[in-house]
Amino acid sequence: MLKKLNINKSLIISIIIPLVVGLISSLLTLNSFSKFSLLDKPPLSPPGWLFPIVWTILYVLMGISSYLIYEENDVHSDCCLKIYLLSLFVNLLWSPIFFSLELRLFAFIIIIVLDLLVAYTILCYYKVNKKAAYLQIPYLIWVLFATYLNLAVYLLNR
Repeated sequence: MLKKLNINKSLIISIIIPLVVGLISSLLTLNSFSKFSLLDKPPLSPPGWLFPIVWTILYVLMGISSYLIYEENDVHSDCCLKIYLLSLFVNLLWSPIFFSLELRLFAFIIIIVLDLLVAYTILCYYKVNKKAAYLQIPYLIWVLFATYLNLAVYLLNR
């Protein structure tokens, strides 16, 4: 069927990987949002319903960009993809630390690491495929925004 649709299996797998990370992350934090909704939030804090929409779009963009890097088969591709996978792992860690464990200062440290990993991924991707790097920029912007939210929620609710 995929052959009939002319859809590349590698592209599908590349998109599914971050979507699965997002799904696991949301399952790990599912019971935490009622408590989170009671916390003081900073200015510019978006409504809760927006997060799954934005993350889904970002995960798809991340998957497409990783596919572009994978397909390049450049000398740097392997290293770039390892950094990307590490950033996905750190991304997965952040949600349960912030929401379920309520360790918001530690989560802030984790998200700073994520900021750096995503920025480094963009730089690495840029050497291999500029389009792949550009597709990561919305992710970096959102994670930087999440960094602001993380710190503000910590400061407002300690």
